[in-house]
Amino acid sequence: MSEESAVLHFSTDGIATITLNRPEVHNAFDEELIERLGDMFEDVGRQDGVRAVVVAAAGKSYCAGADLNWMKRAAHFTEEDNREDSRVLGRMLKNLHAIPKPTIALVQGAAYGGGLGLVAACDIAIGVKSAKFCLSEVKLGLLPAVISPYVVEAIGIRACRRYFLTAEVFDAEEAHRLGLLHMLVEDVHHLAEARDVLLDQISRNAPGAMADSKDLIYTVADRPINQDVIDETAARIAARRTTDEAIEGIQAFLDKRRPSWTLN
Repeated sequence: MSEESAVLHFSTDGIATITLNRPEVHNAFDEELIERLGDMFEDVGRQDGVRAVVVAAAGKSYCAGADLNWMKRAAHFTEEDNREDSRVLGRMLKNLHAIPKPTIALVQGAAYGGGLGLVAACDIAIGVKSAKFCLSEVKLGLLPAVISPYVVEAIGIRACRRYFLTAEVFDAEEAHRLGLLHMLVEDVHHLAEARDVLLDQISRNAPGAMADSKDLIYTVADRPINQDVIDETAARIAARRTTDEAIEGIQAFLDKRRPSWTLN
């Protein structure tokens, strides 16, 4: 399969959908797929016309982790080769995590290893009840190193201490309980319906305000609520109130009309 066809990308009505398209290998990662995804995530993050990004997958699985042929090649890598190879994966996940727009993972089937990291790097994740998850790296004598910042952020240290070390397969109910999945649905048809409900909600919100809200989370996360935080958050809302978006949003509310950015 060519590098281009390994990932499908289309945009409509301000929504960019990026679909892993290697169903014959359960959408497993190899060098080309990772690099292609990294480029796409960077590109859609910069596009003003894109209001939200959906990360989906073709076939029965979301992403089964590392491709076997890639693993065979990596077995002959030097430490420096492995470092550079891992940095490509790190860039891809960072580019996804840093997209200044809402990102939504649509998960069916297996999301193992790096596939679970892909889910964790998205803002919102919806999964079918039959989905399965696993951090299987220690079974191979490896570490879930590059995905760890996103997984720890998504499910917390305590859960990681279990699943990083046991490599257990866990189901969608457990993923939901841990916070990896925000919503559970019965099947892929309901997956599309849940996606559309979320996207309809997102379409009503100011793009710049959503981007600033994402940045705000990482500004205040894990910081003590001291005077510095109080001053910084006060400065942020003061600056935001003077933007064209805020002026339009408040006026639209007072006029009982939809603001200009509404898509539907």
